[in-house]
Amino acid sequence: MNNLNLKKHISGQFNVELEEVLNQVLVMGGLVEQQLTDAITAIHTQDVELARSVVAKDQQVNYLEVDIDEDCTRIIAKRQPAASDLRLVLAIIKTITDLERIGDVAKRIGMMVVDNANKKQPPLVSMENMGHRTVKMLHASLDAFARMDVAAAIEVHKEDNKVDREYESIIRELMTFMMEDPRSIPHVLNVLWCARSLERVGDRVQNICEYIIYFVKGKDVRHRSDEDIYNLLDPKG
Repeated sequence: MNNLNLKKHISGQFNVELEEVLNQVLVMGGLVEQQLTDAITAIHTQDVELARSVVAKDQQVNYLEVDIDEDCTRIIAKRQPAASDLRLVLAIIKTITDLERIGDVAKRIGMMVVDNANKKQPPLVSMENMGHRTVKMLHASLDAFARMDVAAAIEVHKEDNKVDREYESIIRELMTFMMEDPRSIPHVLNVLWCARSLERVGDRVQNICEYIIYFVKGKDVRHRSDEDIYNLLDPKG
């Protein structure tokens, strides 16, 4: 956490508290990343036991969200942070919310694999590729968060455009599958939900990148295009 260059406070304990919370966020992020990775593997291999383990891990992620949220509330009440300290605490609270919801997506994918075991599957190669891209985005965003690296956050933010294109491709692929075999429609609808959920994971990773920019630059870049964000942060712009 030294890479963050946290401002030194009169109370050294304040720095300790901030660093502990940041470390917990990264622990939670690592769990969610593994949960999502396993969910993608489970849907591709139809590994029911792996899917069940994904579902079981969700409770641990939920507990971490509650613990971190309580720690942040305690810091606000006790330390009354201002300026960048307050932005950091708010960024953490928002980040863990998105991480928890990514964990929920992984859990529901796992449940879908369990519920649809031994049923005919549509081709899922594109789904696997999209899933791995979202996992890489999540990993890169957590790395950027650990260093509060704005440049890295912007690069990850741009990757969501590729996820959106892959999502559109999957929709076309699944529509073709349904037309060729109408009996597959109920199951394909589940897969469509899965694809949509992965697309939303990309959006949530974008959110995390925006929280990094908010903390470091003090600028709210939500709902802005990549070009707008770059121009806003470019000192020459």
